[in-house]
Amino acid sequence: MNQESANSDRRHVPARELGWSKSLARLLAHANISANAISLAGVAAAALAAVALAATRGTEGIVQHALWITAGLLVGTRLLCNMLDGMVAVEWGKASPVGALYNEIPDRVADLLILAGAGFSAGGHELLGYAAAFAAVFTAYVRVAARSVGAPSDFGGPMAKPMRMAIVIVCCAYLGFTPDAWRLQFGASGYGLMTLALAIIALGSVVTCVLRVRRAAHYLHANA
Repeated sequence: MNQESANSDRRHVPARELGWSKSLARLLAHANISANAISLAGVAAAALAAVALAATRGTEGIVQHALWITAGLLVGTRLLCNMLDGMVAVEWGKASPVGALYNEIPDRVADLLILAGAGFSAGGHELLGYAAAFAAVFTAYVRVAARSVGAPSDFGGPMAKPMRMAIVIVCCAYLGFTPDAWRLQFGASGYGLMTLALAIIALGSVVTCVLRVRRAAHYLHANA
């Protein structure tokens, strides 16, 4: 795959053009760290984030706050790995024959881990966690399916991967840095801010799937 075709099948990420991200990608490439290894590191970060999220349910006080902050940082690390693996593969010529598999499958596993973990967090809802994870993975399935029949890759939202992860990160930051008295709680159910976040992600992901199908169908009709 040449760079032009690779770029046409990549999500637009403005941070790729920043100096720090280019420098970091250069360091990784010069250290002979493969794009596939970076993709796997993203899954490891997602797994640790899921553990930290789930651990908030059985803790309180400063320990719980530290877990929220740690989880938010790890979710951010997952996003950073997702950006850097593509930069190392495309800009620095480190792509491999199985790179497309490493680009797609670890991403889906990371989504599942983080959103399911959020469902088991303090104030989370297990079923909504699974629903958000399934809906998030289905948005990627719709994109790949549309591409397989001739439509361009559609990374549009409103609930694409960056928005999903941004919502989780914002929730973690709020719960980690604010007093417990500021937390949202729905009656005596124990459900809180993370439940609301998961509901928004699940619903937004369904809307995203519908819109991606419509855009793909419009493209295919227009180019029949």
